[in-house]
Amino acid sequence: MVEANKLLRELKKKAKEDGIPIMSDKGIDYLTTFILKNKINTVLEIGTAVGFSAISMALVNPKLKVVTIERDEERYMEAVKNVKKFDLEDRITCIFNDALNVKLDDKFDLIFIDAAKGQNINFFERFSTNLEDKGFIITDNMKFHGYVDMPEEEIKNRNLRGLVRKIKEYKTYLEENDKYETEFSDIGDGLAISTPRID
Repeated sequence: MVEANKLLRELKKKAKEDGIPIMSDKGIDYLTTFILKNKINTVLEIGTAVGFSAISMALVNPKLKVVTIERDEERYMEAVKNVKKFDLEDRITCIFNDALNVKLDDKFDLIFIDAAKGQNINFFERFSTNLEDKGFIITDNMKFHGYVDMPEEEIKNRNLRGLVRKIKEYKTYLEENDKYETEFSDIGDGLAISTPRID
């Protein structure tokens, strides 16, 4: 485990140097603790990047299996290499595709959404059918580096403004969704934790 922790630190350092967005330390701590506390054994991750969060999740629970989807070929190749480095090929399955083109039949204890922020509603709707009855859907970057809380006119970049608007729409979508109950947390870059409502 000492070796794995060292490799994980190196992976995190390299991702930051290469400008690859990975989860904040507080966010990943919350996620891995959540997995242990809720006895999560199967995870579907939308947005692999270089595999940092998938590997972190797998390391904390030796029974955990992760299916993770990435549409950027370079990041996908890097993730495959990293998963191999940690000897986790039997527990982490990487899929190279746009998540919105992927159809899965499996059910998961946890669905973790950390991909193109403008597509969050589509990801949620497409994959919520893959959630176990008492499962969880966690979405990262709900605060998006503090921009979501800023007045819109202060955001000068048009694309960024559009993205922030999409995240706000997603938040409203979760708040008004009568099939799911969602709790919002300021941990890391902001998380939404959604659970199916029990009738």
